Amino acid sequence: MTSVKEFRVDEPATATDLGRGSFVFTDDYSVFDWGKMPDEIPDKGASLCTMGAYNFRLLEESGVPTHYEGVRTEPDGPVRDLEAALAAGTPPEEMVISLTQVPDLPERDGEYDYDAYHDEASENYLIPLEIVFRNRVGTGSSLRSRTDPADHGLDYDAWPDRVVELDDPIVEFSTKYEEQDRYLDRAEAERIAGKASLDRLEELALAVDRLVTETAAEADLVHEDGKIECLYHDGDIRVADVVGTFDENRFSYDGQQVSKEVIRQYHKRTQPAWVEAVSAAKERATAEGVADWKSLCAESPAPLDEAVIGAARDLYCAGTNAYVDGDVFEAPSLDAAVDAVRDL
Repeated sequence: MTSVKEFRVDEPATATDLGRGSFVFTDDYSVFDWGKMPDEIPDKGASLCTMGAYNFRLLEESGVPTHYEGVRTEPDGPVRDLEAALAAGTPPEEMVISLTQVPDLPERDGEYDYDAYHDEASENYLIPLEIVFRNRVGTGSSLRSRTDPADHGLDYDAWPDRVVELDDPIVEFSTKYEEQDRYLDRAEAERIAGKASLDRLEELALAVDRLVTETAAEADLVHEDGKIECLYHDGDIRVADVVGTFDENRFSYDGQQVSKEVIRQYHKRTQPAWVEAVSAAKERATAEGVADWKSLCAESPAPLDEAVIGAARDLYCAGTNAYVDGDVFEAPSLDAAVDAVRDL
């Protein structure tokens, strides 16, 4: 399904009914939309599954509808709640979920046919949008190049050269299934959403943001930004995919990133030629109307050093332990794990 998790179907969804399946989280990682990178990060899959299941359980308890059904600790094993899995001493790597339909999104000459997507989708489909929320605007945020502070009611003539803390989150919509993600104005987002209400999508995104922010704060983590994806079924909208993990969201601890952003920034410092080639290929693809930008990229990423992989593993595991307030993984303290990646 993606570069970092596999997809299993037990009962396929139909035009009218949800199905059942699961995400199987791997130890692969991806940065800059590259897909599977040359290395694996041990225990990363179990970390993401644990955090995602923990958040879904909290969302359900707070009345936010989701597609989450439980976890498995072995293939074809029973569906269990997260607490039972952790009590047995086995962090889960498989998340059981309700399934919806994902129709084909036809593309020709760089144009995507969303009308065809929705004609096939009927009343049961994954909404082809990502709903992005931001609690702060970093100095490298793409928001700065796409918008002015006044667009968000901020009292600046121009973006200041520092992190901007937001009193209220900023919510945006971007594409999900296009080869390169695009941020959308509200009119285009409404068209792409089909029958789903943008107001309801924004409401759910803010509810997820609030819950993850409060949970993170209990572990002295700062929740900076993230996204959700949702399914539409017979007039109802549920939070789907995975939420509030160190891949889907950005967190920091004592000023240091505690998320996939650590690896992203490491690549920027140590493999600038590849990062620049990726950016150039994406720009060329946009200009030429080519969907497959990777075919235009002349560089490939190099493997990470073992010390970097180990530091990344400890960061994922220590961060998960702190977030769920438990000893799920054998890992150093979050303070020690964060100190280790400061030196990368």
